[in-house]
Amino acid sequence: MPFAIIALDKPHAEALRAALKPAHLDYLTARQHMMLAGGALLDADGQPIGGLIVVDTDDLQTAQAFAREDPFNSGQLFASVEVMPWRQAFFDRKRTR
Repeated sequence: MPFAIIALDKPHAEALRAALKPAHLDYLTARQHMMLAGGALLDADGQPIGGLIVVDTDDLQTAQAFAREDPFNSGQLFASVEVMPWRQAFFDRKRTR
């Protein structure tokens, strides 16, 4: 079942994000078989302020563990992290449901 992970950075955390980014990308690469989509959320100036990842897991607990173990999260970058079931309705400019 797909789950959306929506995380927002703490204010003024650009240096922490930069320091944690290599470990974060390694973590995601090692688990890319679980990921349907992912990327940074940006502010009006195009600067990262969080992230969105959609994972395909068997249950909510596995999706929550995925989010919890991400170095961005364990490294205290995020002010908030939400994990919730997600239902795809459109993909690549096409309706899927």
